[in-house]
Amino acid sequence: MADKMMNESEKMLEVGKIKLDLTHYPGEDYYGDGPVEDDLLDIVKNYASVEYPRIIEERKSWPLLYHLSPLRENIAEWLPMEGAKVLEVGSGCGAVTGVLARKAAQVVGVDLSKKRSLINAYRHSEYDNVTIHVGNFLDVEPVLPVDFDYILLIGVFEYGQSYMDTDRPFADFLQVVMKHLAPGGRVVIAIENKYGLKYFAGCKEDHLGTWFSGIENYAGCETGYLGKWFSGIENYAGGDSVRTFSRQGLEKIFASCGIKDYHFYYPYPDYKFMTTLYSDGRLPGKGELSNNLRNYDRERMDLFNEKYAFDGIAEDNLFSVFSNSYEVVIGKELPVQYTRYSNDRAPQYQIKTEISRGTQGETVVKKLPLCNEAAEHIRGIESAYRKLSERYEGGKIQVNKCTLHEEGNNVWDSFAFVQGRPLTELLDEKLEQNDIDGFHQLFQEYVERIGYHAEYPAADFDMIFSNIMVQEDTWTVIDYEWTYDKAIDPKELAFRAIYCYLLEDEKRNKLNVDIILNSLNMSESDMDDCRVQERKFQRQVTGRNKSMSELYAWMGAPVINPWECLEREKQKLVPRKVQIYEDCGGGFSEEKSYFVPEAYLNDEDVELQLTVDSNVQMLRIDPAMASCVVSIEEMTFNGKDVPIHSKAVFTTNGKLLKSSSGVIFATSDPNLSVNVAGLERKPLNVLGAKLKVVILPQAVAEDVTASMKRWM
Repeated sequence: MADKMMNESEKMLEVGKIKLDLTHYPGEDYYGDGPVEDDLLDIVKNYASVEYPRIIEERKSWPLLYHLSPLRENIAEWLPMEGAKVLEVGSGCGAVTGVLARKAAQVVGVDLSKKRSLINAYRHSEYDNVTIHVGNFLDVEPVLPVDFDYILLIGVFEYGQSYMDTDRPFADFLQVVMKHLAPGGRVVIAIENKYGLKYFAGCKEDHLGTWFSGIENYAGCETGYLGKWFSGIENYAGGDSVRTFSRQGLEKIFASCGIKDYHFYYPYPDYKFMTTLYSDGRLPGKGELSNNLRNYDRERMDLFNEKYAFDGIAEDNLFSVFSNSYEVVIGKELPVQYTRYSNDRAPQYQIKTEISRGTQGETVVKKLPLCNEAAEHIRGIESAYRKLSERYEGGKIQVNKCTLHEEGNNVWDSFAFVQGRPLTELLDEKLEQNDIDGFHQLFQEYVERIGYHAEYPAADFDMIFSNIMVQEDTWTVIDYEWTYDKAIDPKELAFRAIYCYLLEDEKRNKLNVDIILNSLNMSESDMDDCRVQERKFQRQVTGRNKSMSELYAWMGAPVINPWECLEREKQKLVPRKVQIYEDCGGGFSEEKSYFVPEAYLNDEDVELQLTVDSNVQMLRIDPAMASCVVSIEEMTFNGKDVPIHSKAVFTTNGKLLKSSSGVIFATSDPNLSVNVAGLERKPLNVLGAKLKVVILPQAVAEDVTASMKRWM
């Protein structure tokens, strides 16, 4: 190692205004992500941050998205760090460093990798308040100050066994870190919950890339100290040193350190790409957690619908147990209780909504810009409040009061905290109770209320159900940032509301939308125009770049549906059999049935020549023992065609296609019934049939059948 030792002049390196301290650098990087880090270094050297989204889209690269997405900063952006001194352990490629540099007075980073530290430095070279120590944390730690206001362990704490070769590595690592806090300072830990719902639903464990490792308590995973050269924050060396924890597991570690003052926050969908932060003071309600398929890096299974599971978890107050990630603040509680980020938009619309506790214990709601370009959008919301208030004065829609604040370079809107239930929840309740009439009545009331003074030149384009809070007879619009200075036909607003409502939850597809559309008196041309307007609106909001949902649809990893796999395997085992039932007046029964051997000529073609006694009233043909599509190529009775489109003669439990002789069955007990009593009979009769039968997975058959009923 002596030939790798640096002289004094080589120990400090400056990249722009950022200082890299290489005093404790061992001379080479002992971990890394390979060639992608060369790509990252090239990008941050040669491109401005505003170009990162374009580059991510062009290359469709998960590592680039992971390291360069501005959403990575959300996990730390909400922390009140103005004037603070911050230590970032495991600063890596700088996913969070930028927001720390913008908000805090001084930032000190520590990372084992020189290349990652260079990426970080070039990426944030304009900041003069950042120093990065390159080296093993335990080597750097003795020279670090002991007056940090915040110490951040973002995706770091789970590697405690790599840092500490002790019997209680996580507790000892935490205690070493806490020595560097100033009085009143805070440690912030962001980490996956090993019992996060996404892992039960089929996501792989983030570090090991295996299914159910955390849920199985890492049974079978080797543990051991990897040595100080392998103590980087993303050392995956088999993943054997990584451990995530449940809430109780973290609390046990805190208790062993004598820590009593800590507060849990819940990043959703997880801490890496957090869009919403919840807390024990503001937990999610039913219907809020619908953004769950976010597997960009590796395939996942889809074992159940996470939204529905989260709905029950929210109702039973179990979210703190099953949240996908935790963010824990050790130290005095912060006033923020909830934050929602909208920063996958065009810069001029990037804002956040924050709910916090005021100095007098009151609830404070704010909307704030996330960049300078969005300040005008914040000002526009206060203007929208005034215009909508004028429009709906005397009507049955209240507009939540907005007050604009400007202090120096800071601008924000404040709002009253509105009690009540979202209109979405009330509509869902009607559907769950199968009260369809009640649903339509509530929808018509919505149309009537929003349509007040429809000619007025101000309209909230985003008047969707979730933006309306209902308390008894008071309906209040709580979010109206997309208000335009023009009149918009209320039926267009209502169409968009029902459009968004259906897209959010497949359970709502049982709703007969034709009735709603008829009540709005909308033609196909009107609906096409609305869809065009929606696409224009979405493009306005996201600008030139794709939103995270678009990126997922475009570059997300495969989703494996195990039920479809099981169904395919099941179909291999299910014999293709044709069963015949005869009803002589007492109904169909197994006793009055028989199988037709060799009815299948091959995997699809069925031929039947059935002798039918004169006492048989009804004849039922079960063409398969599984969901299927049946094409009736020929069906005769005593040589004459059976009128299969006559309900008096031919019935089925499938969906008969009127324009053809096809039937779709979304059941494992398909049947075709012929009322032979309604046909010209002889003492002995013959029913002949030629069928083509294609076996379908149950889920596919259900989707096809449902799609025939849907309006889109």
